[in-house]
Amino acid sequence: MVLFKNYDKFLTNIYSQNGEDGVIGEILNELEIDVGSCIEFGASKGKDNSNTFSLVEKDWNALYIEADKKRFAELTLTTKNYPNVTLVNKYVSHKKGSDDLNSIIEDSDFEQNCDILSIDIDSEDLRVWEVFTGQPKIVIIEINSSLKPGILNYHLERYPGNSFSSTYKAGKKKGYVLLCHTGNLIFLRKDLFKFSRLSIFYIYFPKLLYKR
Repeated sequence: MVLFKNYDKFLTNIYSQNGEDGVIGEILNELEIDVGSCIEFGASKGKDNSNTFSLVEKDWNALYIEADKKRFAELTLTTKNYPNVTLVNKYVSHKKGSDDLNSIIEDSDFEQNCDILSIDIDSEDLRVWEVFTGQPKIVIIEINSSLKPGILNYHLERYPGNSFSSTYKAGKKKGYVLLCHTGNLIFLRKDLFKFSRLSIFYIYFPKLLYKR
């Protein structure tokens, strides 16, 4: 039924954890982006549960940020044959300053307004995004999916992780439309929504995209 057109049928994994690879692929098809740029943190070992490594293999330029030294060493080995990847071993702060995402990207001479930003640090994901001034086309951000829509929670206000509703609210304020929930929330910049397959029905009822 056209009214309920969404991205569920595209959920497939190459390196992602919950079907994000397939959804991202479909969104990029709609935007007619073949090769672009992406930023991912924490990038961990590179391939493990990565939302962007399948794009790196297609010659996308990538900035991978990982704070843990042991994981960063493995990430370095994973990406050694990919000159299109810039690596940073640094903790991304959720407070404005020399270690926030803006500064790390600027110091790395990378593009803030990249095609894809993937945020997965199991803690202050949402606050990090809120202080970021860039406007990527697509933003993928992990949430605590056990917190049902209607619960407003930032990491450790009451529970670990960030809730669906708090993250949705922040994304909307930053000029994004929610396209899909996989365990991550996948947002598209609002000016690009006209290219999306998502039925406008979900703009008015975004909580129906939630999956427990």
